[in-house]
Amino acid sequence: MKDSILVIGIAGGTGSGKTTLMDNLIGQFPNQVTILSHDNYYRRHDNLTYEQRCKLNYDEPASLETDLMARHLEALRRGQAVDCPVYDFTVHNRSDETIHIVPKKVIIVEGILIFEDEALRNLMDIRIFVDTDADIRLCRRIARDVNERGRTLESVLTQYQQTVKPMHERYVEPSKKYAHIIVPEGGKNLVALDMITRRIAHHLEASCATKV
Repeated sequence: MKDSILVIGIAGGTGSGKTTLMDNLIGQFPNQVTILSHDNYYRRHDNLTYEQRCKLNYDEPASLETDLMARHLEALRRGQAVDCPVYDFTVHNRSDETIHIVPKKVIIVEGILIFEDEALRNLMDIRIFVDTDADIRLCRRIARDVNERGRTLESVLTQYQQTVKPMHERYVEPSKKYAHIIVPEGGKNLVALDMITRRIAHHLEASCATKV
């Protein structure tokens, strides 16, 4: 089963366009792609108050349960379903809910730090880094966190200055060297999108031919 599943990792800084690229790929191959998001693997902090959780550094590798994600990805590559945790950004804590994820022919792993961990990145067949100007990424993060996650502008800017920007420079940007493909502007880069789409289509066609 492992050889018939293509695992694609999409990394890049916050607001770089990872989700846009991922959504475009899913749109090209409906019902044929499984998504595994690193964001859902933020650690649980039931022992802390909301105010304390707001002050945590969520942009360093230690904030994520990456070893669990790697085990889940290994299982998916073997053709086994997993129950993925769910993270609630409105309360800064992991939810009690889980998502039952069934592997499909293509698995997309997404997150800002997925290339930082060697064990996790070695499970990926194709590693894509979405590279976007810092000012654009900040504007996108503000829009997302205020409109979708209930944050205030002040809290977003404070978090960006204190943890997001320095952690990007320390961990995210250096992990770019592990990428097979660097894509400027993410999902808006139609040339890169076409190349990746062709690679996925070739994999799906080869998988179907193997069954015949």
